[in-house]
Amino acid sequence: MKPKIFIDGQAGTTGLMIHERLGCREDIEILTIPEEKRKDLGEKKKYLNEADVVFLCLPDGAARESVSLVENPRTRIIDASTAHRTDPEWTYGFAELLPSRREEIRSTTRLSNPGCHATGFIAALFPLVKAGLLSPEEDLVCTSLSGYSGAGKTLIEKYADPGTDRDFREGPHHYALSLNHKHLPEMMRMAGLSRPPLFLPTVGPFYKGMVVSVPLFLPRLKGKVTGKDVRECLAGHYDGEPFIRVLPLGDQSDFIDGTFFHPQGCNDTNRLDLFVYANGDQAVVMSRLDNLGKGASGAAVQNMNIMLGFPEDRSLES
Repeated sequence: MKPKIFIDGQAGTTGLMIHERLGCREDIEILTIPEEKRKDLGEKKKYLNEADVVFLCLPDGAARESVSLVENPRTRIIDASTAHRTDPEWTYGFAELLPSRREEIRSTTRLSNPGCHATGFIAALFPLVKAGLLSPEEDLVCTSLSGYSGAGKTLIEKYADPGTDRDFREGPHHYALSLNHKHLPEMMRMAGLSRPPLFLPTVGPFYKGMVVSVPLFLPRLKGKVTGKDVRECLAGHYDGEPFIRVLPLGDQSDFIDGTFFHPQGCNDTNRLDLFVYANGDQAVVMSRLDNLGKGASGAAVQNMNIMLGFPEDRSLES
């Protein structure tokens, strides 16, 4: 029998993208709740417990509520919200993080899908911490420029509305200036840090794509570390990974007009690109990904493929 898949929150951005990636597949059966019964908890409970895999594409509170409705021990949950990302009883669904992670994903029934900003940050920092080049105690700054689709339905509609003020639609916008963005606990824990970075996210005037940047002062790293060492550490950690590409040191092959970094270069893929630029005692590590791909729906489908024993890249572009 084909595995049954239910997307709880299919009308949201992530849910729609997951459905788009899975809609043409013949190796699964997608369960669809009638629109008029979407908010009927009794009806939803039936779908949650009938499914082999459930994607939760919901706000945190609603995700927790849906989890509480699952009674079937065979139902496997992939939660795209932030509700369970630091819960030790849930598997963190970043397959490339550790050699053991894919087996953990295969065997779990409760998986938390990583956040988009967190994916870029953790991809860049965890290998350096694991290799002992970067102290878990290091004070770090992280900036992230993301397409506006990552901010949810309300902001998407505002950018798409021609009646919205031109200055708003054309300008980038910093946010979370309370400095307590909801991805911070996940970023700190999964990168192996003992203190959170100073995190400055920005929404840009483009739909999707993102670049997460972390500057490093090389003399503060352990040993006489160079930009080349940082790049080789990342390349070694992700060697053989189909969805993570570590570019040559100082790579500018994809720059726009030979000058400007291209934040949308991974759009419509499940790929994450890592770049290292260095000059003397300073370096910056940059992660580029599609915030709706490897940063959300792509990673969720990748995790589902691993769970169900399908080829990991099925329905995904690298």
